[in-house]
Amino acid sequence: MKKLILTAFSLATAFAAHAQLQPAKQTPESSELWSPVPRVVTPGKNSTTVSGFTAPSDAIVLFDGKNLDAWVSGKDGKAAAPWTVADGIITVAPKSGDIQTKQTFGDYQLHIEWRTPAKVEGSSQGRGNSGIFMQGVYELQVLDSYNNPTYSNGQAGSIYKQTMPLVNASVGPGEWQTYDVVYTAPHFNKDGQMTIPPYITVIHNGVLVQNHTMIQGTTPYVGQPTIEPHGRGPIKLQDHNNTTSFRNIWIREL
Repeated sequence: MKKLILTAFSLATAFAAHAQLQPAKQTPESSELWSPVPRVVTPGKNSTTVSGFTAPSDAIVLFDGKNLDAWVSGKDGKAAAPWTVADGIITVAPKSGDIQTKQTFGDYQLHIEWRTPAKVEGSSQGRGNSGIFMQGVYELQVLDSYNNPTYSNGQAGSIYKQTMPLVNASVGPGEWQTYDVVYTAPHFNKDGQMTIPPYITVIHNGVLVQNHTMIQGTTPYVGQPTIEPHGRGPIKLQDHNNTTSFRNIWIREL
């Protein structure tokens, strides 16, 4: 009898536990999330003047067409940026050196518009070459890749010398092009080892060309990627001795 009572008790306990595991009756409201509430951001407005869209309300405007006050140059990052500004556009002053933002960033969304020279001079890597460096370290290639054969991981939209773009979305020389970038910064441990690599998504002229691509390390012209520990870093634009131009540059920290 004692054994029978225990068995009955065990069954009752099991049924009770099973009942507790059963979900409550589902309603449309049971899957609604009311908190937290996303903060409000006002999107940029369509513009018929300088570029397609103005910056959203929470963006940091890095170039609004007026001056290079947000930019510096030199190895120590203290010299004034020497590139030219005219008609709302920045243009590389060849052999003057790279420029970079005064501010540094970690994870972000970046919008930048660029244009290679209308007059085609040179070929391969000699046509409208420049670059946009994430955190001053990892290069997203800028190049006139319209009917211009070159190595695939060096054309426009590539993570330089690492990952070719999914497609070639370039338009012709002298036409404005856009990059919209989502970038997440790498993490390093106290010994300098990369525990989480950087990732980048790039939309070129409205076309996805890098889809959450892992960046392997630095992007040198010669040699393989290396791991160099760093913290927050600037947006750097490259002087590659071509008169490539930029405009409407803004960033949203994530």
